[in-house]
Amino acid sequence: MIIDGKQAAVDLRKALAIEVAQLKKDKNITPGLTVVLVGEDPASQIYVRNKVKQTREVGMISSEIKLPIDTTQAQLLEQLEQLNNDNSVHGILVQLPLPKHIDESVIIAAIAPHKDVDGFHALNSGRLLNGEKGALVPCTPQGCIILAKKHLGEDLSGLHAVVIGRSNIVGKPVALLLLQEHCTVTITHSRTKNLAEICRQADILIAAVGRPNFVKASWVKKGATVIDVGINRIEDENGKAKLVGDVDFTAVEKICGAITPVPGGVGPMTIACLLKNTVEAARANA
Repeated sequence: MIIDGKQAAVDLRKALAIEVAQLKKDKNITPGLTVVLVGEDPASQIYVRNKVKQTREVGMISSEIKLPIDTTQAQLLEQLEQLNNDNSVHGILVQLPLPKHIDESVIIAAIAPHKDVDGFHALNSGRLLNGEKGALVPCTPQGCIILAKKHLGEDLSGLHAVVIGRSNIVGKPVALLLLQEHCTVTITHSRTKNLAEICRQADILIAAVGRPNFVKASWVKKGATVIDVGINRIEDENGKAKLVGDVDFTAVEKICGAITPVPGGVGPMTIACLLKNTVEAARANA
């Protein structure tokens, strides 16, 4: 089974549009998301445009603040303070990466936790670790869980999940979400010994390591559900650029029970889950 992230994202946005309409009707609140972009990184600009477009499609308010690349850290912090105090803004997202003269950790910490729809603030990370309700959870890990359930159903109890990668953005939070789903979770990384052997034990294998075609067919248990978070740009045999994941899709597809493609898998779910976080933030504010 190829797990269709595009269709899953469409389904989630349809459900969110209903929630947005209900919030407007019941509370006279329209969820608002503001994206802050510093500089003119082409990939970031495309990503921001997609966010703005999809936010408006579900009936939410979307605004974009573009700042020049020479914006100082103090100026960006001042902008965030204004957004923190703006009651019409329920979600704030600062597009990463930032220019090198700006400390990303300082900026993330400056976003009000209840508006941190990226889920990167230390308070939200702590809430996730404690299993508290109300935490705003990073978007890509949320998407991974939703897609795994597309194949395995809502109950993941007792399944062995192996996560390749220990980043704060994907690896750690997705492991915590899997624990909340009552999975047995193993986190692997660059120093892990017998990595292939550990991966072969996985009922759910989540690859978030950032290395093209890293996971081979011999690493995957027959029938496993494989969630590929990687997005790597490489050249094909004709010298043309193409996107591939962290998993050798062509080989692994023949072994596993289900797999997410790249592109068209986890990627579309990331923005959809960003909208979901914004709606949840607006509801909590109401």
